[in-house]
Amino acid sequence: MTYEGNGGTSVPQKREILHYHGDEARVIFVISAFVIIVAQSTGAELPLSTIGAVVSAVVLVIAAGTTNPALSWIHWVNAFLAIGGTLLFGTNAVERYRAGTNISDPSFIYLEVLALLSLFALYFTTRTIRGMFLRANSR
Repeated sequence: MTYEGNGGTSVPQKREILHYHGDEARVIFVISAFVIIVAQSTGAELPLSTIGAVVSAVVLVIAAGTTNPALSWIHWVNAFLAIGGTLLFGTNAVERYRAGTNISDPSFIYLEVLALLSLFALYFTTRTIRGMFLRANSR
């Protein structure tokens, strides 16, 4: 495959790495950071202070930007962030639901979305870590 009009420079093909799901985790972290900022900006009751929300969003975006198959340690950081998000937002969502919060309450919806995004990030990160072990054991 070549770009037209640039002298035939070829585009490198995407390398498939078995059981690597860092790209999915990266997208989920950026979406989560976006949701955190929007939720905090619109007055949703998140279990974070304003500075905590902004710092969390920045950390998620930095983790997303750093994620790549060559750095195995970042996948452990991603797992830690995903576990933290799942526990923080998931427990708050369940507590609010049990307290009788209306499920159409924007704060509850934001919490639920962030908990589910964190769970998906944890799944993909765990699959990536599993793949790292499988690749190391197959050598």
